[in-house]
Amino acid sequence: MIGRKLVERLARDGELAGKRITALHAVDMFAPQPPPAPFPISTDVFDIAAGYVATKLIAGRPDAIFLLASVVSGEAEADFEKGYSINLDGTRMIFEAIRHEQSRHRDYRPRVVFTSSIAVFGAPFPEAIPDEFVNAPLTSYGTQKTICELLLSDYSRRGFFDGLAIRLPTICVRPGLPNKAASGFFSGIIREPLNGQEAVLPVSETVRHWHASPRAAIGFLLHAAALDLDKVGPRRAITLPGVSATVGEQIEALRRAAGDSAVKLIQRRPDPVIERIVAGWPTNFDASRAKALGFAAETDFDEIVRVYLEDEHVPHRP
Repeated sequence: MIGRKLVERLARDGELAGKRITALHAVDMFAPQPPPAPFPISTDVFDIAAGYVATKLIAGRPDAIFLLASVVSGEAEADFEKGYSINLDGTRMIFEAIRHEQSRHRDYRPRVVFTSSIAVFGAPFPEAIPDEFVNAPLTSYGTQKTICELLLSDYSRRGFFDGLAIRLPTICVRPGLPNKAASGFFSGIIREPLNGQEAVLPVSETVRHWHASPRAAIGFLLHAAALDLDKVGPRRAITLPGVSATVGEQIEALRRAAGDSAVKLIQRRPDPVIERIVAGWPTNFDASRAKALGFAAETDFDEIVRVYLEDEHVPHRP
């Protein structure tokens, strides 16, 4: 979803980091459907964990690489081998392919924007988690993202590429169908009722989490690609701004946007597995470093709901 929206934005803008885009290569597990663009867009269907893929992708020496490939949190926890194969091994093979390409072309040093996650942090937490808080993840997904952050910083330090790891908040409200992310219900309890469908809430309304919209996520990626990394320094992982909200506060934002009839479509069905995973997630952040570097997100959950209604053209219900 984020990759699709990013390609649409790049096609519309026609430039990245102040430079005209001359070509774009979109790769996914399923055939990407590129939008019309003022530059050629090529597509491929690959599994990033396949040994030959990384070398093939980097052979064209792209100037900017958005590395979004990931097995999401719930699936990474359920399938240990798949999570490590894609989230860790696939990422490392991309990094290695860039290093080997640079050994043949010494002036090649691309910008790599890697989507990390707030799952790199594990409880117990302070009231607001700063960037300097220790990475002690309590899930396989968080562990995989932490390792990739360390690799990105080291490869950047050695000059193989200019990398930045951006720790995305939970992206909400996600359009389309539910995925296997343990966090999927955060979107589901808003998206489905706004579309007149029932939604399942597997956790308590007191659960608090950190959110940003898909629109904000695309802004994060574009800003990361253009950012002067001298201002970032050697710590190449950044926790991004977001909205700290409880599930109850989400539901009240839904009520204000669509009324009691929408809220009544939420079915409360506790799920011990989801509850256990979510209990180890952070709830609030001090994103002052990211804000000082120019990253921006929504300021309340009502705004996140409005963004979903606007961007997905959902009829506004009084």
